[in-house]
Amino acid sequence: MFRSSTVDTPQDVATVPEHIAVIMDGNGRWAKQRLMPRVFGHKKGVEALRRAVRACDTLGVKYLTVFAFSSENWRRPADEVSFLMSLFLRVLQSEIDRMHENGIRLKIVGDRTHFSAELVTMIEAAESRTAGNTGVTLSIAADYGGRWDVLQATHRLLADRPDLATRFTEADMAPYFAMSYAPEPDLFIRTGGERRISNFLLWHLAYTELYFTDMLWPDFDQAAIETAIDWYRGRERRFGRISEQLQSVTP
Repeated sequence: MFRSSTVDTPQDVATVPEHIAVIMDGNGRWAKQRLMPRVFGHKKGVEALRRAVRACDTLGVKYLTVFAFSSENWRRPADEVSFLMSLFLRVLQSEIDRMHENGIRLKIVGDRTHFSAELVTMIEAAESRTAGNTGVTLSIAADYGGRWDVLQATHRLLADRPDLATRFTEADMAPYFAMSYAPEPDLFIRTGGERRISNFLLWHLAYTELYFTDMLWPDFDQAAIETAIDWYRGRERRFGRISEQLQSVTP
């Protein structure tokens, strides 16, 4: 369940992140380096995602959220967008049995109005089938944008509670975010060498530790995740406080 780090100060920081958010960047460049079409890199990216889910399950991470397709990715060449949509559908068709058998709960977050009816039906069926699973919650952000999320949450809140139009709080907003079912990410990972969050989970990353790596997503494996978690363990998560306050907290 979503807990706001700007409202309630987290007291216990686990050595293993409860929630990891990932921008899976570098698929196209990985393929280009091998003189292959960009779409081949996206296929390899799916294999890397499988590895990441297995690694999170092994390491005790409860939530893994990945940015598969942003609101701005519709600006890409039409043939690549078409391929990504068809790949999304094929992955749902081929992977849902495996996910369910492994206890994975699947959630798709984002604006579904641009998706085909077939894809929406497949998403709903996959979410329904895995809803009762208690393993890793894999959230795939597709046609998602952080600003979209804040706007849609605000619109839904005011539609439900017009009396709050001039005085709603973070707590009022929380249930309306696309990922209201999950805690804030503890660790954000971006592969591919870029150093930005690209409109991903803008509200939720307020106090998330940001980890950037030059490794391209198709090469990302359990060892790479473990390296990121080791880096995370070295961070001092103060949430607005000073170091001396943390040192004075009784374990």
